[in-house]
Amino acid sequence: MATFLYKLGRLSFRRRHFVALIWVALLTLAGVGAASAPAAGNSSFSIPGTEAQKAFDLLEQRFPGTSADGATARVVFKAPSGEKMTDPGNKATVQETVKELSDGSEVVRVTDPYQAKAVSKDGTIAYAQVSYKVSGMELDDAAKDALQDTAQDAREAGLTVEIGGDALQAVPHTGSSEIIGIAVAAVVLVITFGSLVAAGLPLLTALIGVGIGVSAITGLASALDLGSTTSTLAMMIGLAVGIDYALFIVSRYRAELAEGREREEAAGRAVGTAGSAVVFAGLTVVIALVGLSVVNIPMLTKMGIAAAGTVAIAVLIALTMVPALLGYAGRKVKPMGEKGKLLGRAKKQDQPAKPNLGTRWASFVVRRPVAVLLLGVIGLGAAAVPATSLELGLPDDGSQRTSTTQRRAYDLLSEGFGPGFNGPLMVVVDAKDSDDPKAAFAETGDEIKGLKDVVTVTPAQPNKAGDTATITVIPGSKPSSVTTENLVHGIRDAGADIKAGTDANVLVTGSTAMNIDVSEKLNDALVPYLVLVVGLAFLLLIVVFRSILVPLKAALGFLLSVMAALGAVVAVFQWGWLSGLMGVEQTGPVMSMMPIFMVGVVFGLAMDYEVFLVTRMREAYVHGEKPAQAVVTGFRHGARVVTAAAVIMMAVFAGFIGSSESMVKMIGFGLAIAVFFDAFVVRMAIVPAVLALLGRKAWWLPRWLDRALPNVDVEGEGLRAASGDDDGDRELVRV
Repeated sequence: MATFLYKLGRLSFRRRHFVALIWVALLTLAGVGAASAPAAGNSSFSIPGTEAQKAFDLLEQRFPGTSADGATARVVFKAPSGEKMTDPGNKATVQETVKELSDGSEVVRVTDPYQAKAVSKDGTIAYAQVSYKVSGMELDDAAKDALQDTAQDAREAGLTVEIGGDALQAVPHTGSSEIIGIAVAAVVLVITFGSLVAAGLPLLTALIGVGIGVSAITGLASALDLGSTTSTLAMMIGLAVGIDYALFIVSRYRAELAEGREREEAAGRAVGTAGSAVVFAGLTVVIALVGLSVVNIPMLTKMGIAAAGTVAIAVLIALTMVPALLGYAGRKVKPMGEKGKLLGRAKKQDQPAKPNLGTRWASFVVRRPVAVLLLGVIGLGAAAVPATSLELGLPDDGSQRTSTTQRRAYDLLSEGFGPGFNGPLMVVVDAKDSDDPKAAFAETGDEIKGLKDVVTVTPAQPNKAGDTATITVIPGSKPSSVTTENLVHGIRDAGADIKAGTDANVLVTGSTAMNIDVSEKLNDALVPYLVLVVGLAFLLLIVVFRSILVPLKAALGFLLSVMAALGAVVAVFQWGWLSGLMGVEQTGPVMSMMPIFMVGVVFGLAMDYEVFLVTRMREAYVHGEKPAQAVVTGFRHGARVVTAAAVIMMAVFAGFIGSSESMVKMIGFGLAIAVFFDAFVVRMAIVPAVLALLGRKAWWLPRWLDRALPNVDVEGEGLRAASGDDDGDRELVRV
């Protein structure tokens, strides 16, 4: 592989006009495609295999035209102080509002609060429920604007009016913090390279890659039903890995220049060596992201595949566009050790070189491996303690900012009708095989009334055929509580007894039940996902490092960092530590998608640093250095760059903490803190300590496996042999 990439790097350097033209053309085509593509509605949401989804599908068959899984909006009214919603003036305003709400083309029905008895006991709060033909993710902007305008008319009449439900779902925005993250990355690159030109290359190539990836996602959004969160995730990961991959190529290029090589040769060798690490690091990220498909949640699968495509583009750009731009830069990119005027004059040639910080740190770790290992493991273990209290759920209106109308509507409904009113359960009774459907409906209602935490059970509402009915159940607890989850399971358990006595099937659905089912589905998929992703990456790393213990150590270190990161997420988003600093106004359960998503993304990114740092150690070891000295050599060449890459990735991810979407905010924080733990504690401390303790055993591989594995030549052995660099003074170590 090193030889092929070496030739590709030289070709890209020499034919830079052609390479640059190809990438600019791709960016232009993607941009034109995105601009001319039909406007994409919000993506649909379905969870195959869950009971809640089965109930929705059944309702579509038995109650045609009712759009059971369509969007809903609860328009909540509160009377002025000292008045009631039953006062004639307030009642007239509400009825006029209901009439206006019914005019929308996508509206199925609107309930009148006075006919539906949707007025609180004290008479101060009432609500009208609007049902739509399509889901909240598919509702067009015109319908949302009409809903808000109608509510504003009622406000002007003197009522307090807020809108809850999923009808006002909005495209998340990240705010200025995303720009700040890119600015931090630019500053780190300038400090690392001491040159604006060298620093600008990784930023430019990363932006080109993200531009192509996000434009392609936008262009295909309508055809493939991709949501707005998909492009946000692709941008987040694409920026981070795009900058990092280019950073490693440029750094290796400068190191090759420092050894006296011509610029074209240096570009070829940089791509042949560091480029090999980029390929395998990118493969681990792609495996982790594509592996999200095992969860069988279409939205998550699409997010993973789209982000993986952006990572693949970042790899290709690093291997081709970066050497092409190095050709354009010429002597403006200086050899390693030479710095531009930004950082002062270079040292005199005859002045002895002082060991850099990476060399000094690695030397310390090699001398004190046990102490460093214990300190790192204990520290990460302490950070992981909050993860033992992890509670999972999906965000509802109660987790919104207090400034949003959805959150204010949520609070008003809780005030007027109780906390469980925000999470009604819909029970579907399928009595098609029952001898007496009416008796089955009645028995189901009676069974549910006897369960704990049930406040209200509405009478059964049968369909025209009389073989299926819906029953609405109002819990006593808020939607995201464990008590409500237990009630859902209690109704389903009671359904088994009902089926035995009446031959009727009882299914529980609704947004609350759907959230519970999604959380359980994600929990059940976590272990198979871990086995698949970690297993495939483990095999890949065996090929890269030609070792058993190094990949094993990499996987165990990853588990430490991801558990510590989950602990930090729990501490901030569930316990409320530093929640004000992070803009978290409402603590609650951690998003159920977070653990499996963090495992996938963080594993791929963690292996980036493992590959970049440890391949340089293996390269030194293969070419004759002792194990301990190889660790120091790896840090001398790679620590500064890995540190810069980690800081850049943290800055990019942290930039998304300012998002208005709670899911994006949590993902941004979780990935940023996970990169910190993995790069600076695991890869910079635990990894060299373990390698120092293992010595030559770290690079042991059974002979039969060594013969069976393909030789991918990540360390560039073939390049040295071809150029005569390996002059026989030292023999390659056989491992």
